[in-house]
Amino acid sequence: MLALNALGWVLVEQDRAERFLSLTGLTPDDLRAAVSDPATLSAVLDFLCAHEPDLLGAADALDATPQALVAARRALGGGLDS
Repeated sequence: MLALNALGWVLVEQDRAERFLSLTGLTPDDLRAAVSDPATLSAVLDFLCAHEPDLLGAADALDATPQALVAARRALGGGLDS
């Protein structure tokens, strides 16, 4: 659930959403089709963890800690250190 909420936070701001799509190679249609796929949710958390200002902003907006977002990424099998 945290990853889905994080996706919503990413998509709220157009520049951030465009950066996410550009970096992941996803199209809006791809994203809609795979929104519940663990790999997609992991990509969202990887995106946040790769840019500290986004990680901190998302954590604040979602009333979570940055560590909770990192833990969610690990639980989904995301990231180079998982």
